[in-house]
Amino acid sequence: MFPLRILYQFPDCLHRLYPQALWRGDTDGQSVYLTFDDGPIPEVTPQVLDLLDTYGVKATFFWVGENLLKYPHLAQEVVRRGHRVGNHTYNHVSGWSVSADEYKANVLKAQDMMNKVLPCDECTDQAQLLFRPPYGKMRREVYRWLLSEGYKIVLWDIVTHDYNRNYTPEQIERIIWRYVRNGSILLFHDSLKAAPNTLSVLPHIIPQLKDRGYSFQLL
Repeated sequence: MFPLRILYQFPDCLHRLYPQALWRGDTDGQSVYLTFDDGPIPEVTPQVLDLLDTYGVKATFFWVGENLLKYPHLAQEVVRRGHRVGNHTYNHVSGWSVSADEYKANVLKAQDMMNKVLPCDECTDQAQLLFRPPYGKMRREVYRWLLSEGYKIVLWDIVTHDYNRNYTPEQIERIIWRYVRNGSILLFHDSLKAAPNTLSVLPHIIPQLKDRGYSFQLL
């Protein structure tokens, strides 16, 4: 059971890898947290936003700087609709494939782009606080540096595998129902690869989670 579970939900004991990162939200209330990585892109992000509006829920988007450069209007629309945003590096770099200094520079480059795209105090303040490492990988030196820079490092409680075309929407829904719990941070993607699954799953799981008593909160 343990090897299978780790594909979808890291056991709490493994949270010691990054003990000051946020793996789950508020566990006292019946809340969940929707998050989307790798956007914004025009083919998917607007459809995700419309679905969230339809069900009256908010989410947190972790952006790649390269996409912000190409689609600043989408980033502004996400914030205009009341969602939260965070840094996901400039070009989705793996924290174990480059040096700590290269990774830090990549994070700062993405942050600079966010500050330019969202030129208001409220937007840049919220953007500066949140960071999610691509693939969940970062060196210890980088982890400590992010904390010293004031970032809240956000990981996840459930990885939905929406990006994996070997999974059907029905399989993804079963993953969510098996592992969801109070405070679950659900990892989705507003990317081309994930779009077929993400856009199929959201209209099912959002109302059903509401029916089961869960509320959707922002990080």
